[in-house]
Amino acid sequence: MTDIYENAANDFLELASEQRLNIIFKLLEKKSKISNMAKELHATVQEVHRNFERLANAGLIMKDKDGMYDLTTYGKTMCTQVPSLLFLSKNRKYFENHDFGDVSMKFIQRIGALAGGQQVKGFVKVLEQWKTIYKNADEFVYEIFTEVPLDLIEPLLTKVKQGIQLHYIFSEPVIVPKGRKELLKKLGMKELLEKGLVERKMRAGTNVVVVLNEKEACVGFPTLDGVADMREMFYSRDTLFHEWCLDYFRYCWYNSDSFQESKIQE
Repeated sequence: MTDIYENAANDFLELASEQRLNIIFKLLEKKSKISNMAKELHATVQEVHRNFERLANAGLIMKDKDGMYDLTTYGKTMCTQVPSLLFLSKNRKYFENHDFGDVSMKFIQRIGALAGGQQVKGFVKVLEQWKTIYKNADEFVYEIFTEVPLDLIEPLLTKVKQGIQLHYIFSEPVIVPKGRKELLKKLGMKELLEKGLVERKMRAGTNVVVVLNEKEACVGFPTLDGVADMREMFYSRDTLFHEWCLDYFRYCWYNSDSFQESKIQE
């Protein structure tokens, strides 16, 4: 076990350089010679050559018969792990007050997929971002909610009436505003359910909030005391970010119970 940690520590040491990280991610896009890489990085050939040598000795890159450098299988795989460090490092302050809540380990291991996300701060800005996701939807809106702001219901159901699919999961217990039932009745929720445009479920203990359509997504994690946070979210149109949110929603959907209106108290 000591040898494993020692080897891993050595690998971290080789990646502990802005230029070496730059090199391996540029090689992930295409092969390169040292001289070409030096031009791309606006660095000296000698400096880049030294870092190429270190990466090659670590087994992360290799040179072919034409003098072009490429990532090894090991190097390519390491590139898939670095985004997790980038995401956590970039959002270090956020995770001083938040954790991953009920997110299963298999999704935490993929957390680097969220590296392309940008923070949205402030309750009003978060709500406006969700409304934009509703507005931009052409096929569907999927949501996991622990709290339902009243002013989100009408713009969402208006979009559903235009033909998109709405699937949502409420946490148990969900916080809903007074007047929700009357508003749903006024907006024709019963008819939308009967037409199959709206499907809903409930899930005990969930405290992660997700809102997405077919091309953009938002996700927010709970505070350290386990309370869902509606004031800060991560948003992106990045493909990997969207895929993570979609996969997480589907995982929760298939692990949720049937919807029970009787459990909701206004």
